[in-house]
Amino acid sequence: MSEPTDYVKWFRNSAPYINAHRGKTFVLMIGGEAVAHPNFANIVHDIALLNSLGVRLILVHGARPQIEGRVAEAGLESQFHNDLRVTGEAELHCVTAATGSLRAQIEALLSMGVANSPMHGAAIRVCSGNYVTARPIGVVDGVDFKHTGMVRKVDANALQTQLNNQHIVILSPLGYSPTGEIFNLTSEDVAVHTAVALKADKLILFTESDGLMDLDGELVRQCEFRDVDRIVSERSELQRDSIVQAVVDAGDMGIDRCHLVSFCEDGALLRELYTRDGAGTLVTQEHYEQMVTADIDDVGGILGIIEPLEAKGVLLKRSRELLENEIDHFKILVRDGMVIACAALYPYPEQATGEIACVATHPDYRGADRAERLLEQVEREAKQRGLTSVFILTTQTAHWFQEQGYVQCTVDDLPPAKKQLYNFQRNSKAFIKTL
Repeated sequence: MSEPTDYVKWFRNSAPYINAHRGKTFVLMIGGEAVAHPNFANIVHDIALLNSLGVRLILVHGARPQIEGRVAEAGLESQFHNDLRVTGEAELHCVTAATGSLRAQIEALLSMGVANSPMHGAAIRVCSGNYVTARPIGVVDGVDFKHTGMVRKVDANALQTQLNNQHIVILSPLGYSPTGEIFNLTSEDVAVHTAVALKADKLILFTESDGLMDLDGELVRQCEFRDVDRIVSERSELQRDSIVQAVVDAGDMGIDRCHLVSFCEDGALLRELYTRDGAGTLVTQEHYEQMVTADIDDVGGILGIIEPLEAKGVLLKRSRELLENEIDHFKILVRDGMVIACAALYPYPEQATGEIACVATHPDYRGADRAERLLEQVEREAKQRGLTSVFILTTQTAHWFQEQGYVQCTVDDLPPAKKQLYNFQRNSKAFIKTL
């Protein structure tokens, strides 16, 4: 396809995500390393685009390398314990200077409006302030952390007021006490507590890598919070750094969705939020509904779901014997031992394609994206098997599959073995999707 056609296709496919994210609250955490990276200006432009698309944004920035630079310039020697800076009076001046300078830099980038720039005509309003109340860490392992603190409270009501006024809120890694003291905080601590206080829809953490990687060095595109420690521990060269700890803390504190996105890759934030495959790692809370490969004991449960749809002509009728023989092709969603959704994949390896069939959900459990989750899992399995496309035949659910990225094709586009079995009396429509 030509470049304009590719752009139009991408823009149309992003429409469901644009609608889904409008009016939602996202907390973005960008460390000092990201601010210093050449790609940071592009990230700010993408943040401005999110704002123009109606996303409510809190931007939490870090400043560790910038603070370290100020400390060195002042002739001081940094002291750390448990990866936290011990902040004395002299170091505190370096902290406030570095964070103040960075905040002004970010505000300036968000204020750009010159012609021929991505920010032209944006007219973004930015605010910051004393929204975070902190307390001192105190003495740990005999080490007095002095002006290093931790979040005590986030003023959610004040932040909501700013968000309602369509402002982007910038929070520095600083906290204030009722007695007028300033505390040096970690940006991760501020971001997690802010997301919790606002009941944010997403917490987005920028990292140097694309996200979490598996044993083969492949990007883990989605996992649950409970899996994070295992994924990290399986790769001995990885450490449980502050970002990983923030993800774990986010899960423990009840945040539903956390994204890890690279600050090095131009456009990674937009790809993560507005494309089906994303660009980083999405970490979610545990689903008490399990997705597993079906076995012979699940035949009855699957029949209970598909038989009413077969009677209506929505699905092609399958006998129990046929289903038993084909049970290995099925993925199911199980809740408290009950099969509540199913989908099947029939590969045609010679044509590098596969048929997805029997996508169905129990009537009591329709909604909550269960069918979408099952379909995505089956598509991932097809891709892992080396298939480059998948197709479906349907009589009554064409629109739903089109919403999932399938495009209509002809019977002649199907594998020869499938064409021979095509039921012209049923007259199903064929749809295909490139993986």
